[in-house]
Amino acid sequence: MSLGQACSYGLVAACCLLVRFPVYATAVLGPVLLLGLLGLGIAHGACDQLVWPAYRPVRGPRWAYQVRFGLGYLGLAGAVGLVWWQWPGVAAALFFALTAWHWGSADAPAHPQRGAWLAHSLLRGALLFALPAYFWPAETVRHVNGLLLLTGAQPTLPSAWSGLTVGLLGGVLAGHLGLWAYFAWQRLPARWLRDAGEALLLAGLFSSCPPLLALGVYFVFWHSLQHILRLAPLLGYAAGPARARTRLIFFARRALPMLAASLALLAGAYVLGSNWLPAQNAWLGLVVLAASVVTVPHALLVTLVMDAPKWQARPSTTSSKQLLNSSKDYKEHTPS
Repeated sequence: MSLGQACSYGLVAACCLLVRFPVYATAVLGPVLLLGLLGLGIAHGACDQLVWPAYRPVRGPRWAYQVRFGLGYLGLAGAVGLVWWQWPGVAAALFFALTAWHWGSADAPAHPQRGAWLAHSLLRGALLFALPAYFWPAETVRHVNGLLLLTGAQPTLPSAWSGLTVGLLGGVLAGHLGLWAYFAWQRLPARWLRDAGEALLLAGLFSSCPPLLALGVYFVFWHSLQHILRLAPLLGYAAGPARARTRLIFFARRALPMLAASLALLAGAYVLGSNWLPAQNAWLGLVVLAASVVTVPHALLVTLVMDAPKWQARPSTTSSKQLLNSSKDYKEHTPS
C-alpha cells in the first residue's frame, strides 16, 4: 500500500462516517472540501507542464519547450471548447467517458498483461459513475440535465435511467467478479483483495453521500491526492520520511504559479458569466465546463506519459506474480 492510497482510504472512510452526523457534516466537510478542491483538485493539474521533462528528455532550450507545450495544451483545450459550443450533447458524453477513463486508469495498478490493466481501468471508471446513478437516480438525472440545459443540449428523460442504471451496475459488478477471479487464478490474492476493499469503500461513499458530494470527495481526496503524492518525487522531491504533508507542501510550491493563474481565470469567468448564467448554476456549470476543457490535455498527458509503463507492459518469461511483486504497485518514486 502506497502513502497516497493510505491517505485516501482514511480520508474517504472519515467522510463516510462524518455524513452520519448531519449537524457536524455540513459545518466540517463543506469548508474542508472547498479548500481541498482549491488546494488539491485544481492544483493536481497545475504541474502538467513539468510532467514531460520528468519522464522524457526535452530538446532545445527550456523556453522553447514551454512555448510548444503551452500551444499544444491550449490548442486541445480550445478544440474541446469548440465542441461544447457546436455539439454540447456530444461534448457532455465525451467528457463523462473521458473522466471515467482518466479516473479508472489512474486507480488501476500496472499489470504485465495489458488487457488486465485495460479491463481494470474501464471497470473502475464505470463503477465511479454507476454507483451514484444507482443509489441517487433522481439527483443524478437532475445534475446531468442541469449541465445539458446550461449548454443548450437536449435533456435526458428520467424514465430511461432506471433500466440503464441497473444494467450498468450489474455489468460493472459482473466484470469486477470476473477480474477478481482472474487475479485469484493468477495467484495474486493481495491484488483482488485490495481492489475488492476499494470497491466496497467507494460503494459506501457513494451510497451514503449525494452524487456531487461523493464525486467531490473522490476527486479531491482520492484522485487528486494520489496524483500529487505520486508526482512529487518526480519533480525533485528528495527521498525522505514518508510524510504526506511535506510532499504536499513541496508540490504546492511548484504548482503555485499555474494554480494562481487558474484561480484568477476561473474567478474572472465567474464574474463575467454570472450576468447570463442562472445564479444557482453559475458556479457548478463553470466549474464543470472548465474542468472538461482541461481534462482532455491533462488526461492525454497522464495516459501517454505517466501511465505509459502500464499500457506498454508485456508478458515475459518471468511470472506475472514476480513482475508485480518487483514493481510494488503505486510506489511514488517510480513512474508506474
